[in-house]
Amino acid sequence: MKEENTTKVFALGGLGEVGKNMYCVQNKDEIVIIDSGVMFPEDDLLGIDYVIPDYTYLKVNEDKIKALLITHGHEDHIGSIPFLLQSVNIPKIYAPAQAKALIDKKLEEKNIKYKNLIIYNENTKIKTKYFNIEFFRTTHSIPDSHGIAIKTPNGTIVMTGDFKIDLTPIGPMSNIHKMARIGEEEVRLLMSDSTNATIPGTSLSESVVDENLSEIFANEKQNRIILATFASNIYRLKHIIEICRKNKRKVALFGRSMDTSIDIAIKCGYIKDKKIIVTPEEANRLKPSQVCLLCTGSQGEPLAALSRIANGSHKQIKLTPSDIVIFSSSPIPGNAASVAKTINKLYLKGVKVYTNGTTEIHSSGHGCQNELKLMIRLFKPEYFAPYHGEYRMLKTHCDLAVTCDVSKENTFILQNGDVLNLTKDKVFKEGHVPADDIYVDGSRIGDVGNMVIKDRKLMSSNGILVIIANIDLQAKKLLAKPMITTRGYILVNENESLIKQIEKNAGNIIENALKSKNTNYTDIKSELINGLMPFLADKTGRVPIILPIIMNINEKEGAEWK
Repeated sequence: MKEENTTKVFALGGLGEVGKNMYCVQNKDEIVIIDSGVMFPEDDLLGIDYVIPDYTYLKVNEDKIKALLITHGHEDHIGSIPFLLQSVNIPKIYAPAQAKALIDKKLEEKNIKYKNLIIYNENTKIKTKYFNIEFFRTTHSIPDSHGIAIKTPNGTIVMTGDFKIDLTPIGPMSNIHKMARIGEEEVRLLMSDSTNATIPGTSLSESVVDENLSEIFANEKQNRIILATFASNIYRLKHIIEICRKNKRKVALFGRSMDTSIDIAIKCGYIKDKKIIVTPEEANRLKPSQVCLLCTGSQGEPLAALSRIANGSHKQIKLTPSDIVIFSSSPIPGNAASVAKTINKLYLKGVKVYTNGTTEIHSSGHGCQNELKLMIRLFKPEYFAPYHGEYRMLKTHCDLAVTCDVSKENTFILQNGDVLNLTKDKVFKEGHVPADDIYVDGSRIGDVGNMVIKDRKLMSSNGILVIIANIDLQAKKLLAKPMITTRGYILVNENESLIKQIEKNAGNIIENALKSKNTNYTDIKSELINGLMPFLADKTGRVPIILPIIMNINEKEGAEWK
């Protein structure tokens, strides 16, 4: 198949995972990118700050990139933009207003100057040599969420972005009419949000959450209310502030991300009553019935405001038994234990706690099965490739598509890097582009690989054993018994006998190694590691990282460390 007759679609992140969304559509010498997100590391990625997409293919094909299109302002869709701009030249970035404000903040923090960040709305149209691009409004847990329709020489590709079909939303409703119009014009390929594909039914309307929160505030008029929710859920924050205004409460903010979100919401016009926001110091001077504390920490993050309040370590807020704590959120997968721990600490302090498990005070921003099926019916695609989800979500979403009259052979479960090819005659999977996980470790990008992570895991579980030995390499002598020190393995003072055995064995290994004609530092270190590992495993049942430090001392040459 000639490449020039093919439109290629592939993901650099977002397939088989929830996070680091990044998708590309290519036709000949043009590439458009959709989203550029991060994924937060699992607990086993020790020391890693972020996981970002692999930009190798984009670097090689930099001259073909026409634009980066942003669907909305969540971290898993915009979080890696600073890293992308440091690696690849992106001519233009198109983003809705809320996302632009968040991106501007990120670039400012990273001291990155970028002038071609353009605001779009659902009436914006972008035309390139091969692509005609338009947008449609969706409902999500952040304002200004959009899906994208890309007309290519080989048919229209629709990417839904993150969405739910909320018929009574807080904020604008999804533009179902425009979706249906695009569907009537024939959609070749639909790529749809799969986050809640395994959940039957319909997602809870945000208006129900608003009603239930209003009821709690009405029932707890005399008590101080501490409320934790996702800082990015601007519509919910807006209505919490509105509830506070109706109940004559001031609002104090705790947590950096909460400060940032509220500041951007005010600048973008979503929150208009600035006077209702007070400082923590002012909040402490008010009566309990006159204040609501908006906090980060709905996911049990150890350093977040609510966690520190629960621990009693927050400098400004001390809990009292009359306080009310509201978790207007649900635990993200992997965070359930941390959230439960925070809730237990709150109960121990005698605090009354409201959670989504007892009262419907949180709604997902992602559609459940009925909404996913409605989206498929609206667009009526010939081919279907679910995205934004783990494999089980993608598989279930494909099954849903089949029930909505998409042929089973026309559904594709792709992995990051897989290339889906669209021609006039057919759509097929063929080819692969680099799409590895790239680790961000402090200021370093991609320098930390699997071996480093493996060593960190080993050190965290088994500790480290350092052997320091002085030798005369020329005379082939060990000048003194080796010195042994450990961290995280055994206590030296409490294991004197074992330390002496290690010293003796290490000394014997070094002396034997020095007898060889072509002895070098590498050989001595290898002999030490290989010789001590079985001994340590036998004595303690664990093998630490063994770090030999060999110092060559010679009267003529002085000292040399290896």
